[in-house]
Amino acid sequence: MNRTPAFILLYLMHGIPPFGRKALLLLCASFTSFVQAQVRPAYALFDGKGKKLSEKQMVRLVGEGDVILFGELHNNPIAHWMELVVMRELLAQGPLVIGAEMVEADDQAAVDQYLRGEVDAEGLDTLASLWPNHKTDYAPLLAFAKEKQLPFVATNVPRRYARAVSKGGFEALDTVPLNERSWIAPLPIAFDPGLPGYVKMLTMMGEHGGPNTVKAQALKDATMAHFIAANTKPGARFLHFNGSYHSDFHEAIGWYLKRARPELKQVTIATITQEDMSTLAKEHHGKADIIICVDALMPSSY
Repeated sequence: MNRTPAFILLYLMHGIPPFGRKALLLLCASFTSFVQAQVRPAYALFDGKGKKLSEKQMVRLVGEGDVILFGELHNNPIAHWMELVVMRELLAQGPLVIGAEMVEADDQAAVDQYLRGEVDAEGLDTLASLWPNHKTDYAPLLAFAKEKQLPFVATNVPRRYARAVSKGGFEALDTVPLNERSWIAPLPIAFDPGLPGYVKMLTMMGEHGGPNTVKAQALKDATMAHFIAANTKPGARFLHFNGSYHSDFHEAIGWYLKRARPELKQVTIATITQEDMSTLAKEHHGKADIIICVDALMPSSY
């Protein structure tokens, strides 16, 4: 039983004169208020307009989407924990399909072997090109999908094709063998260099990048949107995990997904960090439908 300080003091008051009981109650109230005041929240939830949300309100909002784009910070432990929370809550509401940027499309066969129990986690690590932080941050998501028998879609483009585009533009994809083109979005890749996110990316890179680097980013966005659109199922929600910059301000993946499947309702989640979590900074307003604001003092996982 979880016994609060107030419960314990009341239990100990048996046989104490009334005036003594009153003093103990006042002491208990003061002590409880002090303890509660010392609890520093690790995160806060906001909607896109900066209004604070409860976890219950967040769960209701994500449940309104056909596709939920969960934008994470790849090294943020709170984001990874919340991903599991959202998975469990959505599954409790109905059928669910999972997808992730963190697994590339040419590794789908290996993922399916793992989900069927034909290989274990170590076997998957051998067969697939997993991210360095897979064991700590993404293996729990795959394990949950396996336990609950959920489809898990590898949505990202194989990195060799993204590297090729970053060097030679979309023209580099013309040399991709026909039997491997099923791992990327259909050619030609639509591209709008004027999308604010791509403009910002190019500006931030300065002399360290160029238009082809942004095109490589667009190839990833287009491919993830393609596999989300191709794997949505009637009556099921699709929960997709990706870097927050792939879905911030309803751009990137969202832009491509809207072109492919405009009837699908998208709900987006973004992860940010702030020192002051009492209010959402103006720069983050509109970034997503739900914003997970993590204490900036939270240590990164790498």
